[in-house]
Amino acid sequence: MIKDKREKNNLINESAIVSRHAWLTLAILSSTLLTVFFSETMLLPAIPDIIVEFNISYGTAAWIFSAYLIVAAVMTPVAGRLSDLYGKKKVLLTMLGIYIAGLVAGGFADNIVSLLVSRIIQGVGLAAIPAAFSLLRDTFPPAKLSIAVGVFGSAYSAGSVIGLLVGATIIQFFGWHTTFLAIVPFTVLVTLLIIRYVKEGNTLEEKPTLKEKKGHSKLNIKNKFHSIDLRGVLSLSATISFFLIALTLIQIDTSINNLQLIIGSFAISAISLSIFVAIERKMENPFVNLKLLKDKILLPSYILLIATGITMFMIYPAIVQLVRSPIPLGFGGSSVDAANVQLPFMIGFLVFASITPFIINKIGSLKPIIIGGIVSLIGAIGLFAFHSTGFEVSVILAILASGLSLTMTAAWNLVVSMSPKEYTGISVGVGALLLFIGMAIGPALAGVYMANHETISGIEGSYPSSNSYNIVFLTAGALSVVTIVFALLLKRMTSRIA
Repeated sequence: MIKDKREKNNLINESAIVSRHAWLTLAILSSTLLTVFFSETMLLPAIPDIIVEFNISYGTAAWIFSAYLIVAAVMTPVAGRLSDLYGKKKVLLTMLGIYIAGLVAGGFADNIVSLLVSRIIQGVGLAAIPAAFSLLRDTFPPAKLSIAVGVFGSAYSAGSVIGLLVGATIIQFFGWHTTFLAIVPFTVLVTLLIIRYVKEGNTLEEKPTLKEKKGHSKLNIKNKFHSIDLRGVLSLSATISFFLIALTLIQIDTSINNLQLIIGSFAISAISLSIFVAIERKMENPFVNLKLLKDKILLPSYILLIATGITMFMIYPAIVQLVRSPIPLGFGGSSVDAANVQLPFMIGFLVFASITPFIINKIGSLKPIIIGGIVSLIGAIGLFAFHSTGFEVSVILAILASGLSLTMTAAWNLVVSMSPKEYTGISVGVGALLLFIGMAIGPALAGVYMANHETISGIEGSYPSSNSYNIVFLTAGALSVVTIVFALLLKRMTSRIA
C-alpha cells in the first residue's frame, strides 16, 4: 500500500515536471503569436494617413482591420479542424507561409483594394493560433498548462506593443508600406525554428477508431477533405461580412435609399446565420461544433472573449483618432504621439497577461475574471470622465488594460483546460473565432459612433465630434458589465458542477 502511494506521488510529480524541450517549444510558439499579432497594431497610427492617401471614409478604413479579422475568425476553426486531422505542425507551417505571402503583398499595396486583399491573406496567419495552442497542450503537463497559456497569451500583448511602437516609428520615417516588409524576416526565422525544433503528439490520423481497426472504414484524403464543412464556412463568412457591411453603410449615409441597403444587409446576415445553424446541426463533422456552444462552462467563456475583443478594437482606433485629430476635437498629435499615448495600454496588457497565470494558480480562474470586469468598468468610466489630455488617457488606458488582460487570460485558460482533449483544436478554434468576431466588430462599431463629424474653422476636412468618444467609452463600460455578469454566472455553474 505504501509502495502504491509512492508510485502515485511519483506520477503526480512527473506530471508537474516540464522538460527543456517544452520550454523551448513555448518560446518558439510564443514568437509565432508575437509575429502574427505584430501586424494587428502596426497600422493603427497610420489610419488617418491611409484615409487621406486613398481618399476613403473612416468606415472604409475600418475594413483594414475588420477584413483581416473576419478571415482570421472564419479560418481559425477550419485550422483547428485541420490540425486535428492532418497534424498541428503541418497546419501551423502552412498558415505561416500564407501569412508571409500576405505581408509581401501589403508592402506593395498602392490602393485600398490591394491593401484589403493583402490584409485578407494576412488574416490566415492568425488562424495558426489553435494549432499552436494544441501543440502547447500536447507538450505541457496539466499542472503547468495555465502558466504556458499565460506566457503564450503575453506574447500577443508583446506583439501588440512592438507593433505599435515599431510601426509608428517606421510609419513616420519610412511610410506605412515598410511596416509589412519589416516583419517578413522575423516570420521566416520563426517558421524555420518550428520546422527544426517543434514536435507534436499523435493526431486523429494516427489514432484509428474502433471501426477502422476492424477494417470497416478507412480515413483517407478524400474523407478528410469532405470532413471540412465548406458550406458552414461560407454561410458564417456571409453572416459576419454582411453584418459589418451594414455597420459600414450606417457610417456612410442614412438616407432612404441607403437605409434599404442597410436593412437588406442585416437581413442577409440574419438569414445566413439561420442557414449556418441548420447546416451545423446536420453535419457529422461541423465547422463549429454546436455542442461546445451548449457547454455551461465554455459558452460563458466564449462570450467573455467576444466582449473583450470588441472592447479592445473599439478603443484602439478611437484613441488614435482622438490623438491625431486637430485641436480642439483632438490632441493634434503625430503617429508617434498616438503610439505613445496607447503604449501604457499595451504594456499593462503585457504585464497582466504574464502574471495572471500565477494569480490563477492561487485563486482559480473565476475570481480574476470578476476582478478584471470590475477594473475594466472603472477604466471605461475613467475614460468617459477624463480624456482631455494625453497623460490622462494613458493612465486610464493602463487601468483598462489590466482588467481586460485579467479577463482574457483567465477566459482562455478555462477554454483550453475545460475542453475535451480530443476536441482541443476545434474548441480553441471556436474561442478564437468568437474573439476575432468581436475584434472585427470593434472597429466597425467605433466607425459608427465616429460618423458624427464636426468641422473646425480654418482647418480643412471634418473630424469625429467629442460626443463620439463619449459613446465609445460608455459602450466599453457596458461590455465590462456584461463581463461581470457572465463571470458570476460561471461561478454559479462551477459551484453546481462541484
